[in-house]
Amino acid sequence: MTITAQMVRELRELTGAGMMECKKILTEANGDMDIAVDLLRKKGMASADKKSARIAAEGVVAISVSSDATKALLLELNCETDFVAKGDEFKDFANLIAEKSLLSGTDDIEKINQLDIGGQTVEEGRRAIIAKIGENISVRRVQLVSAESGVVGVYQHGDRIGVLAALSDSKDAAGLGKDVAMHIAASKPLSISADDLSENVLQREREIYKAQAIESGKPAEIAEKMVDGKMKKYIKEVTLLGQPFIKDPDQTIEQLLKSNNATVSTFCRFEVGEGIEKKQENFADEVQEMANSLK
Repeated sequence: MTITAQMVRELRELTGAGMMECKKILTEANGDMDIAVDLLRKKGMASADKKSARIAAEGVVAISVSSDATKALLLELNCETDFVAKGDEFKDFANLIAEKSLLSGTDDIEKINQLDIGGQTVEEGRRAIIAKIGENISVRRVQLVSAESGVVGVYQHGDRIGVLAALSDSKDAAGLGKDVAMHIAASKPLSISADDLSENVLQREREIYKAQAIESGKPAEIAEKMVDGKMKKYIKEVTLLGQPFIKDPDQTIEQLLKSNNATVSTFCRFEVGEGIEKKQENFADEVQEMANSLK
């Protein structure tokens, strides 16, 4: 039986599934709409498993904060396209997962996938949305941050960047926390202080500066001093305490915290898609391929 574009459109309206998925199911059902709907529902899980192999580098960062601001949770939910990431259904799902995860007190993704969200688990909800939108979606990472004394400063830049920073007791703790979190969002520190920096990172930088000093032809003693100077500068640039405060560059974050009798015990910064190698798609070719499949 010939599967027409009208039939595909009708099945999409009935189920919300993707165009290509609808065409395949209608072919399998020999054009019977009722059978196609049942098959689509039955194959929703298998479809989700197949799509899980596709790269999902778009998405949103969601944040949930406890009522007393002593705990907060940061979550990245990924999808394949910016179009889906901007949809209310996708954003609402991310926010719901973040809220339920904070209430449960876990940032373990396996445990989060089994949390109840209105009669179904997070994993079941994820698969249902995959079947509907036709894209792979996944909870990529989650971080729970607690402040033993004080608050968790929160800053969110649109839907793509989120920061949590745990601060000790301080004057105007909530306002200071937001300022520090905003600074982290913009300046991307690698650690709080030099003591927290990876030895591998420090060694790599030192070797680079040493090679540069030798290349310049300086005597060994002067070259070593040049390396030491560059390392001090580097550490200030990449550590939170050493960075100039973005709202007042005349003082460092360390000075800002000291003036408020505050300290930062930990921070977490998520940016959507960071570290994921994105596949380059030709949208025109993709549309043409879909059009050809419906002929």
